[in-house]
Amino acid sequence: MLCAYKALRMKKHFLYILCLGILSLQGNSQNTKPNYLPLDVISYDSTVKAPLTTREMQQLVEVYGDDLNTEILSRPNRVLSMKNLLRNRIIIQKQSISQSKKKYTLVSEVPLFNAFVSTLERDLVFDPQNFNPLKYTFSFYGRGSHTYQVDGTDYIIVVKSQHQNTINQTSR
Repeated sequence: MLCAYKALRMKKHFLYILCLGILSLQGNSQNTKPNYLPLDVISYDSTVKAPLTTREMQQLVEVYGDDLNTEILSRPNRVLSMKNLLRNRIIIQKQSISQSKKKYTLVSEVPLFNAFVSTLERDLVFDPQNFNPLKYTFSFYGRGSHTYQVDGTDYIIVVKSQHQNTINQTSR
């Protein structure tokens, strides 16, 4: 009799713990969903229809080297993405940094993207006309836009989100 009482009591404890476990799992699964808004569909404007320019090809060769064909040129969607990035989403502009209250990430703090060309080097002098943004691991594919300051200059580099409407203004 005592044994049957203990068994019944253990079953009640087991069921109680099981119910608590199930309820806590349901609560956790509801709380782990990110509160992100859906992203806009990426759309390209007419600027990506033209072939890659000589300058764009030079930038890509500098960063991708012998792997350029495999990684970019043989993949039409990546070619479109690179054209959109270089033509529409990266803006280099002069801004009075001393008057700006914002602190931007310095380009010198951004790692080089040397996964394909290990001998890639940082620019010692900034020339906005010849700057290759592909050399750096800027946040090209983040959810929002990002701004970087070129060390020791009044230049900033704005990388617009690929999910924002494209504005045809490039300062290159």
